[in-house]
Amino acid sequence: MAISQAVRWKFRFQLSMRDIEELLFERGVVVSYETIRRWCDKFGASFAHRAKAASRKPQAASRKPGSTWHLDEMFVALHGEPYLLGRAVDQRGTSGQAASTRLKKRHPPPSESQRHLSLS
Repeated sequence: MAISQAVRWKFRFQLSMRDIEELLFERGVVVSYETIRRWCDKFGASFAHRAKAASRKPQAASRKPGSTWHLDEMFVALHGEPYLLGRAVDQRGTSGQAASTRLKKRHPPPSESQRHLSLS
């Protein structure tokens, strides 16, 4: 039980090894932070795999999206062209739609002297 709890705290809450050592000590388990590091190296991948599998089960096709959505946006340049990448994510982390939009290059307005030259 202590091993699974320590590994879960490390990866779920990103606590330091020494913090986990202290939390376990408060619960009567005496281990060093090096032991916790070895547990995380040995069992971390299998716990993560099981956690992902367990989180996928309730995500059936009939699962309704959450009521709160957040828009995640990022501006990138591909081959010198500006793009806006965006996706919608609900409060459970379910990604809705993703889209990329090519942005138009904006030219600065003509200066006063350029306007006079174009009128001639």
